[in-house]
Amino acid sequence: MMRYFSFLVQICIFFNFLSLFGKPDKPNVILIFADDQGYGDLSCFGSKTIKTPHIDRIALEGRKFTSFMVASPVCTPSRAALMTGCYPKRVGMHQHVLFPSSTKGLNPSEYTIADHFKSLGYSTACFGKWHLGHHKEVLPTSNGFDTYFGIPYSNDMNHPDNKGKPKGGTDGMDILWADPESTLTKWKTPLFEDEKIVELPVDQRTITRRCTQKTVDFIQAKKDSPFFIYVPYSMPHIPLYVPDEIRDPNPKNAYINTIEHIDSEVGRILTTLDDLKLSGKTYVIYTTDNGPWLSFRHHGGSAGSLREGKGTTFEGGQRVPCVMRGPDIPAGTVCPDLIGTIDLLPTFAAITGSQLPRGKKIDGVNAINLLTGKGKSKRNEFIHYTSRGEVEGIRQGNWKLLIKKKRGKSVGKKDILLFDLEKDLEEKNNLATQRPAIVTKLQSRMEQIDGEITQNARAPWNK
Repeated sequence: MMRYFSFLVQICIFFNFLSLFGKPDKPNVILIFADDQGYGDLSCFGSKTIKTPHIDRIALEGRKFTSFMVASPVCTPSRAALMTGCYPKRVGMHQHVLFPSSTKGLNPSEYTIADHFKSLGYSTACFGKWHLGHHKEVLPTSNGFDTYFGIPYSNDMNHPDNKGKPKGGTDGMDILWADPESTLTKWKTPLFEDEKIVELPVDQRTITRRCTQKTVDFIQAKKDSPFFIYVPYSMPHIPLYVPDEIRDPNPKNAYINTIEHIDSEVGRILTTLDDLKLSGKTYVIYTTDNGPWLSFRHHGGSAGSLREGKGTTFEGGQRVPCVMRGPDIPAGTVCPDLIGTIDLLPTFAAITGSQLPRGKKIDGVNAINLLTGKGKSKRNEFIHYTSRGEVEGIRQGNWKLLIKKKRGKSVGKKDILLFDLEKDLEEKNNLATQRPAIVTKLQSRMEQIDGEITQNARAPWNK
């Protein structure tokens, strides 16, 4: 089966290569992916406390997506979905996040966004947090990227066994923010370049800036040929750090300070594209991996009017801010239709006029109509999995069903929640008892989709 799939991939690469002739102006793509940033943490999404003029510029010159979903409310499975166009369970990456002691990762036999761009002759790079496996066999360079610079897992994890970490919680984060040198004295988070650790611990004060500089350098080096750059910033995941010269000493402003620093770095990328006259032929996407880590209060973000945040299947956990700019994307427009990170791989194939290889089922759909504003979405439903990979809900049209298992003394019992998101985006009004037929219909469809995914799930890589 593996040989058969490899043969199909080779055929796809061959025909994609042929498609390059006569198309000298293939668009570049830069995908910026923040960590734990909430739906309400950009000024273009309603923030009154955080100023993000450069990210807002992407929305002003492109499109804002107000119903953009990630496939998991935590890091690793969300990133696996982004890379493969699959619900995390389909690729075996659904059971919470990876740690320094983890022995698995994203299977290199999966077909990633980077694999696809590489098959088209693009130069590919990843600068930032990977979190899909830190072993050589599963790093970005084994998953379609020509080069990698960044941290292999979350910035609150220590090499090699995740031991010896400082005090946690909001109080612990206040202490760390007051001591910028703590990035070097309290943590042992590694920095990778390609497959090797080049800095231990990484200086987290400058990691956002350095990943941006790598991005700028790559753009300048590859300006005459097509490129795909994935920029998964490790911030604003706790602990928060920014360069010393821009740091606000007040810990109450730590999160604001961090987001505004990310925004300024995004501005550097946009300026580089302007200076090289590449803006008109480059897609720039800015989004995030899941909702805000609310328990960290002023070190975490805001979901705006949405319910809950990171780790939950409520909208605040999985509906994230997203803005896109690029060829044929109408300026200053808003798209309210359902779309998600799992749709980016087939959409990127569409904007490059190429085909994905057959042989491995994905869950994403081509959403090019939503980017151009010239048609409706092909996505009418979305499955909600918990951070542990358990199916918990489904959205179909405006209806959203959640079936939550109760914990503690009520083990075995379930809360059945039904919301009409068009009228109740805050998920306050449970209509389950009033609309039992809709509950039955949605539950049946949820179980059907999850059953197919479970039956056809593929194994992750294991050491």
